[in-house]
Amino acid sequence: MNDVAANRSDMERTDAEARIPYRHPQPKECVPELVIPNAIPEDERLWVPQQENVWFRPLCLSATRGYWMNLLRVRKSGVLSRHRHPQPVHGFVLKGSWHYLEHDWTATEGSYVYETPGETHTLVVEPDVPEMITLFQVNGAMIYVDPDGRVQGYEDVFTKIDLCRRHYTTAGLGESFVDQFIR
Repeated sequence: MNDVAANRSDMERTDAEARIPYRHPQPKECVPELVIPNAIPEDERLWVPQQENVWFRPLCLSATRGYWMNLLRVRKSGVLSRHRHPQPVHGFVLKGSWHYLEHDWTATEGSYVYETPGETHTLVVEPDVPEMITLFQVNGAMIYVDPDGRVQGYEDVFTKIDLCRRHYTTAGLGESFVDQFIR
């Protein structure tokens, strides 16, 4: 056997072995994984209204860890909210763009954004953006404040779950539809 054939044979054995699934049971305490085909759905009922022309699509609502991941969709320009977070937030812009009044950058399609805990910012979508969709992971809470920092309200994973239950019931999917996203 020549060196090329021997190397090919070694690679085939390595690939074949790599394709053997794990042979042992997973820990019984593991919750089921979560896979969402078509995360940007065609069925409008899956988008939960947050305010006029603003919706979110829950992806993971972690009641055990206090965070949520969702798609935020905006279909009209304007100021969405002034808020702060006690923990970090991660965002990835899938469509459109947005910015914060307090910063000189704009998050455009393909941008990753890390939001520092404790910072207060005001999210704006400009008139030239017909639709914005951003994947956000929000840890802890969103605390809504006025321009002087006085608390106006908050959201956490539990208020998000409640909002989903109410919406999915009204939309005809049933209040338990949200359970698939809860971990």
